[in-house]
Amino acid sequence: MTTDPRFLRLFVLIQAALPPPAGLGRIILALTFGAVCHGLFAVAVLSMMSAMYFGMSESFGNVPWPWAALANMALIAQFPVVHSVLLTGQGGKWLASVIPGSHGATLSTTTYAIIASAQLLALFALWTPSGIVWWRAEGAVLWALWGAYGAAWLLVAKASFDAGAELQSGALGWMSLLAKIKPIFPDMPTLGLFAIMRQPIYVAFALTLWTVPVWTPDQFVLAICYTAYCLFAPKLKERRFEARYGAKFDHYQAKVPYIAGKPKGKSTT
Repeated sequence: MTTDPRFLRLFVLIQAALPPPAGLGRIILALTFGAVCHGLFAVAVLSMMSAMYFGMSESFGNVPWPWAALANMALIAQFPVVHSVLLTGQGGKWLASVIPGSHGATLSTTTYAIIASAQLLALFALWTPSGIVWWRAEGAVLWALWGAYGAAWLLVAKASFDAGAELQSGALGWMSLLAKIKPIFPDMPTLGLFAIMRQPIYVAFALTLWTVPVWTPDQFVLAICYTAYCLFAPKLKERRFEARYGAKFDHYQAKVPYIAGKPKGKSTT
């Protein structure tokens, strides 16, 4: 059996959950949350990939202009704002209280994934397109961008796996409840893409924003706003890591660059 912690955690979690300990109500709750979490996640990701591929020119929003501009900006803002709030200590307490009773804390990571997926689905499904297309790739350029766009999404998947697939997907909560165990969170990620840069998920997602084959004012605004978020939001994440891991994170920060170039972290020597 592999000793790679990224695979080992998944193996141990699945082994603990199959077969699940007795408790019909707990099992039904866990499986229901799992189905909702992964179903909504799949729909949200497919909506995001499709909407950006077409430069945000195809969606279901129908707010009249110029009010559509305000609605679209609100859709852009809601994800990073709620995402950041839920990752605070108070946000974590709220997530644990969404489900009354003793299972709320166990399911909090799954609850978080459900909320994040719903936010993404709202952004990309409810966007009101401007109807303006600046540029649409054709021929060899289209094939090149198709490849680059697909590669960027593969990098997102790889970075998410390196960060802890069970946590990033929301499986940690419902599978821990199914197994009737306390969720075991992944340690600070340092393997895979995290050995090259400290923020590979954000970098990979930023690449998806700029490799689309259709460019519109809508896609440009989205790319600008979320690239800025990808550059600066991880600073808040690193503050949490520094508080949680202390000298271990300082050492990692000193060796591995934030995104690229020479590391500028604190030295532990």
